Amino acid sequence: MRANEIERLADDLLPVALAAGRVEMVHFSAGGVAVETKADQSPVTVADVQAEAVILEGLRRLMPGVPVIAEEEVAAGRIPDISGAFFLVDPLDGTKGFIKGRREFTINVGLVVERRPVFGLVYAPALSDLYVTTGPGTALNVSIAPASEARGLADLSPTPLRTRVPDPHALVAFTSQSHLNRATESFLARYQIVERRSLSSSLKFGLIAKGEADLYPRVAPTSEWDTAAGHAVLAAAGGAVTTLDGAPLLYGNAERQFVTPEFVAWGRGPLAPTR
Repeated sequence: MRANEIERLADDLLPVALAAGRVEMVHFSAGGVAVETKADQSPVTVADVQAEAVILEGLRRLMPGVPVIAEEEVAAGRIPDISGAFFLVDPLDGTKGFIKGRREFTINVGLVVERRPVFGLVYAPALSDLYVTTGPGTALNVSIAPASEARGLADLSPTPLRTRVPDPHALVAFTSQSHLNRATESFLARYQIVERRSLSSSLKFGLIAKGEADLYPRVAPTSEWDTAAGHAVLAAAGGAVTTLDGAPLLYGNAERQFVTPEFVAWGRGPLAPTR
């Protein structure tokens, strides 16, 4: 995609993300939501389903003909052909935390071209925190509440995102709130970590893009719609996302039911172990 196309997509999707955020906040603010269990034993709420419907309608209107791989659609067995470019959508990333009243749940919309994410939007409506790519090598952070009537990024005061240069002897790491395991501990033990922060959802990618941490290892299964949007934002801000052996993380693995390999999100690039 050309730079002007990415910027236009960011502007066009802003009202869609806000509308999905308003749907989620209605349920979040109610203090309780009915929970069902999907075939893979993960939870799903009416907020997930309703927000996904808002996003799908918006993408069909804005980008007709571009297929969408969306979490709840896949769970229902509706998987379109993805021989070309396609969107990956997680309408509510961090459902477990959402159910418990944690505020860092996010809306994820990523566009994949030739197996790499070229556009990403990550929105945490309960925190009024938006991260979005606006061109190759360009990403912005905006504070915007779901109730905002802004129609585009020009109505706001965005902050350019840039990752920080890591200090190999004083690294800050994010870990998953729900999937911290021995394999993750073993990976982190190879580095000199002075601070660890546990968070749910793709918000971790945005905060690394903002320069608040240096790495986030995920040594446990996850899905492509959980990572594509955050991956695009982090890459545009100067970071990288790789498999554990340092290879680029690629998307569109329908034969694996869109399960993502174990990966590391880096503030700049893969770091050599120091221990």
